[in-house]
Amino acid sequence: LTRRGKTIYKMRKETIERSFADSKQLHGLRYCRLRSLEGASEQALMTAIAQNIKKIANHLTRG
Repeated sequence: LTRRGKTIYKMRKETIERSFADSKQLHGLRYCRLRSLEGASEQALMTAIAQNIKKIANHLTRG
């Protein structure tokens, strides 16, 4: 409830929540394609890997 806490919480929307939104919208994480827990975990892991590769590529092209 402090001023610093409120500032940090506002930043969360731009960083953490945006990552989950991109996973759902751009990488198909809204629905599981596989039926098992193992399959769903694999899909989430592959989505995270794809997002990380995109971040690395963006970082490398900037400078």
